[in-house]
Amino acid sequence: MRYKVTFLAGVALGYVVGTAAGRERYEEMKKSARRFAQNPVVRNAAETAGQNGRAFAGKAFTAVGGRVGDALPPSVARRVPGLRDRRQGSEDEWGTSNT
Repeated sequence: MRYKVTFLAGVALGYVVGTAAGRERYEEMKKSARRFAQNPVVRNAAETAGQNGRAFAGKAFTAVGGRVGDALPPSVARRVPGLRDRRQGSEDEWGTSNT
């Protein structure tokens, strides 16, 4: 019984000390990550990467859509907006014009 009480006291003490230290370390890591994300060099690099990724995705979508569009079953092509037959001035499922 004495060993059980000692063990439980040790577990309780370790939990309390560990959570306090863990919380401090978490706050320190959060502060460091925030400083890193607010760095102008990092922000510019992230913005450039995002723009390049969007441009590449647009080119890839056009290339794949042009080659695969007719090979897909109509049920699949209807579900992919870029592969549908888009007529000028027609309305899509959202009720907006495709012009």
